[in-house]
Formats: sequence, C-alpha cells, structure tokens
Amino acid sequence: MKTRSILIGLLVLALSIVGISVYAQVNRPFHDGTVWNIAFIRMKPGMETAYLNYVAGPWKGEQEAQKKEGNILSYKVLSVEAHTPGEWNLMLMTEYKNLATMEANQDKAEALMQKVVGNDEKQMQGYKERADIREVMGNRLAREMILEPKTR
Repeated sequence: MKTRSILIGLLVLALSIVGISVYAQVNRPFHDGTVWNIAFIRMKPGMETAYLNYVAGPWKGEQEAQKKEGNILSYKVLSVEAHTPGEWNLMLMTEYKNLATMEANQDKAEALMQKVVGNDEKQMQGYKERADIREVMGNRLAREMILEPKTR
C-alpha cells in the first residue's frame, strides 16, 4: 500500500514537471521583428520639390553612410495623401535590428553625422533652413510583428 502511494506521488510529480516544461515552451504564431523610427513630415505647400531634393540628396547620403557603418538596416520614404492642410504627407522611415542595437549604436551614429553633415552648428543651421520648407509633425518608434512562429 505504501509503495502504491509513493508511485502515485511520483507519477503526479512527473506529470507536473512535464506540464510545466510544456507550458514554458509556448509557441506563439508571431514574434518581434525589426524596429522602425518613423518621422511624420508635412511638406509646406509649393515646397514639395525643394524638400524632396533634400531627401534624395543629403538625407539619403546620411542614411547610406549609417547603413554602410552597420548602424541601420535600411530606410524608406513614403508619400501619403493628406486629408487636411495640417496633416503630414511624408514618412521618413529608418530600420534598426532592434531597440538594443539602436541604443548601442547611438554614439557611433552621432559621430558619423559629425563627419557626414558637420558639427552641431552646421547641423542646427540645416534644421533652420529646412523649417522653411517642411514641418516635423512627430516621430514614432514601431516594431514589426512577424506573423510566423519564432525559430530557435
């Protein structure tokens, strides 16, 4: 009788351990992807060509330099239809491997900008000049969701 109680106890313990290990191995049908920094820009009326010249020139050059250094994965520019005069009509998107990589490379990225664009004074002058042709409506960080289980 005592042996039977011990066997039942061991069986319950074994089933509990198996249940816990199966629970710990949750297989979700999605996983985290890359992180995007998205700037929402409103090109001022009549200044679309001027701002897009900047985006296709210096901004693209900065992004390419960051990509070459491994600080970013990619970048995109999306033009959107604004429904009211005060809405943004352009998205500047920069892709990072993850938040940790984005933060870890921040000093390297800033040092590279000093080389590519110039010192802080020159960078501030560029911001002032662009204020005449566009308005930054906001920035967001977004994480891509991959709709597949994570492979180990």
